[in-house]
Amino acid sequence: MKKIILLAITVIAGFSNNVQAQSTNTDVATAAAFATIVAPIAITKTTDLQFGTVISGAGTVVVATNDTRTIAVSALNPGDQGAAPTAAVFTLTGEASYGYSIVIDANVPLLNTGGSDTMTMGSFIADNDSGSGVSTGTLSVSGADTIKVGATLTVTAGLTAGTYAGSFNVTVAYN
Repeated sequence: MKKIILLAITVIAGFSNNVQAQSTNTDVATAAAFATIVAPIAITKTTDLQFGTVISGAGTVVVATNDTRTIAVSALNPGDQGAAPTAAVFTLTGEASYGYSIVIDANVPLLNTGGSDTMTMGSFIADNDSGSGVSTGTLSVSGADTIKVGATLTVTAGLTAGTYAGSFNVTVAYN
């Protein structure tokens, strides 16, 4: 009987050593972690949008991104007199070859600087170095791009003569 008890104790001890050995069987793996900091995207205005000189009346004036002006009603056109029309120009800088998106304000008032009359500019269009209307682009391998912005000005009848001014926002962000 003593042999049976001794054999049982030995078997139990053997199992508990195996169980204990299995519960302490561990392994470790290590992974590296990385982060990359990129240059922030930045935009700088280099030229303002100029619709040029317009005669009082009702109609629209469009300045394209190539600085050409189209006046829908010929009675509003004073010819080549006064300020020359120009698209707004912006310079972008950031991380080389990164894609970006462009968002421009929708409709923006131009207020008579000497009074309270207003006109509205809208239907903005942006062109970058690709030469076509865009809402996205890619910075060059040097991390730069140029955006030109044109728009449509809605002139209403009976506006007071004078200078009208306003501003609009062009927002760029990495895609």
